[in-house]
Amino acid sequence: MPVLGIVASQISGHLYRTVSYLIIAGGGGSGAVNSTTSPQRGAGGGGGAGGYLTASNFNVTPGSALTLTIGAGGTAGSSSVGGNGSNSTFHSITSTGGGGGGYSSTNGSAGGSGGGGASHTATASGVGGAGTSGQGNTGGDSNSTAKTGGGGGGAGSVGSIGGTAPDGGAGGTGTASSISGASVTYSAGGAGGTHGVAAVAGTTNTGNGSTGPGNLGSSAAKVGAAGGSGVVLISYPSTYADITTISGGLTYSGPVTTGGNKVYTFTAGTGTVTF
Repeated sequence: MPVLGIVASQISGHLYRTVSYLIIAGGGGSGAVNSTTSPQRGAGGGGGAGGYLTASNFNVTPGSALTLTIGAGGTAGSSSVGGNGSNSTFHSITSTGGGGGGYSSTNGSAGGSGGGGASHTATASGVGGAGTSGQGNTGGDSNSTAKTGGGGGGAGSVGSIGGTAPDGGAGGTGTASSISGASVTYSAGGAGGTHGVAAVAGTTNTGNGSTGPGNLGSSAAKVGAAGGSGVVLISYPSTYADITTISGGLTYSGPVTTGGNKVYTFTAGTGTVTF
C-alpha cells in the first residue's frame, strides 16, 4: 500500500491529509422457503455481499468533522425475501448494502452485490439481483428443476446458479484487503439454499451475505438468516497525529500501528471523525 501523509493543497488554501480507506456495507439476508403452498419444498436465495470500496488517496481536511456510518446486515427472511444490508459511508463515499435473497420463486434483490434467486416450483424460478458497478456482482439464478437456490453475488465474482439437487449455487467470492496489516477477505456472497440445510448468518464485520435455507420437511430449514454487518477501516502514516475526535456513536478500535501506518477499525454505529 502506498505510504501517504500530509500534502499541501492549493485548493482553498488548506493543508490536506491523504488517507487510505476500506468501506464495506452490510451483507444481504437470505430469503425464506415457501412452506405454506404446495409443494412444501424448495430453497431460498443467498444474500448478496455488501459493497466493497477502497482507495489510497482520499484527501481530508484537518479540523473538519466527517460523517462515518457502519451498515448493519440485512434481516433474515421469515416468509419473505431477505432484507437488504444497510449502506456504509465515509464522508462523501457510500458503499451499498447487499441485496436480499429471493423467497419462494422470486428474484433476488439488487444491492452492492445482488441476492440469489429462490425456487419453489418446477415452472417458476427467481433470478439473481443486480450488483452495483465498482462494488460487487450479480447474484445467481435459482434452478427450478432441482428447486435449489442461487448464490448471492460477491465482490470478487458473480453468484452461481442453483446446482443439481440437493446443492444450492455457490456464493460469489469476496475480495482480500491488507489495509489492517493482514490479508482479510470481505464481501463474499451467501450460498443458495441446499435441501435440508438451515440458513447460516453472515459473519459480523465482513459484509458477507448469509446462506439460503433449503426445505425438505425440516422446520429448521425454512427461514433465512441475517447478513453480516459492514466495517470501515482508515489508515494513514504513523508519523502523523492520532484522529483528534471520534464521536460517541461509533464503536471502534485503534489506532493500531502496523507496517508504518496507523489503522482505525470502525465496527458499528454512526457519528463523526475529526482529523
